[in-house]
Amino acid sequence: MPILNIQEISTQLESPNLRDRMVALACLRDVPAEEAVPLIKKVLDDDSLQLRSMAIFALGVKPTPECYSILVKILETDPDYGIRADAAGALGYLGDHRALEPLSRAFYEDTDWLVRFSAAVSLGNIKDIRAREILYKALESQEVVIQQAAIAALGEIKDIDAVDRILRFAQSEDWLVRQRLAETLGHLPTPKSISALKYLEKDAHQHVAQAAKISLQRLKEAGMSMN
Repeated sequence: MPILNIQEISTQLESPNLRDRMVALACLRDVPAEEAVPLIKKVLDDDSLQLRSMAIFALGVKPTPECYSILVKILETDPDYGIRADAAGALGYLGDHRALEPLSRAFYEDTDWLVRFSAAVSLGNIKDIRAREILYKALESQEVVIQQAAIAALGEIKDIDAVDRILRFAQSEDWLVRQRLAETLGHLPTPKSISALKYLEKDAHQHVAQAAKISLQRLKEAGMSMN
């Protein structure tokens, strides 16, 4: 990838050639956030959804004070569900606790499962225990991927009270759900977690059994008794 200076990147972001714009945006990877964000904003309304998606992700990993409000606006108003989902994901990268409210609204009100999935993941990423009730609701979703996201997020926010609610997923037909459960229980140190992990350690699916072994080791290193 060519190394461009800030002025060259700025100029190339206005190129009629999509590849030029994409290369220019990628060149912002090593540019400080304060310099990068004004340039990222130039392509937030680009005709290319792929470039817009890249730009939204960039706002999540190049945080400045204005990134939060930009991402919330996109999440709440953009007509494209993929772009709204990208904005929800980027809010999670910011780790800003203010995002609890817009992410919660997106989960409850957005009509597209991908946006709700992304919101549930990000509610885990911001690590705010206040998200627990929304995540409990997500456990009841008809979409298996949203169940997976909720299980993982409850581990991220270390909600010990969630253990009783998620143990039923040890019987899930979907091995990815069981794997998420095994990973999550490693963050929730309770005797019930250990019992469930010992059960999952014998799971027929290799990835589930391996995740359970790793989580048991994590709990053991944290001082939990394995008896």
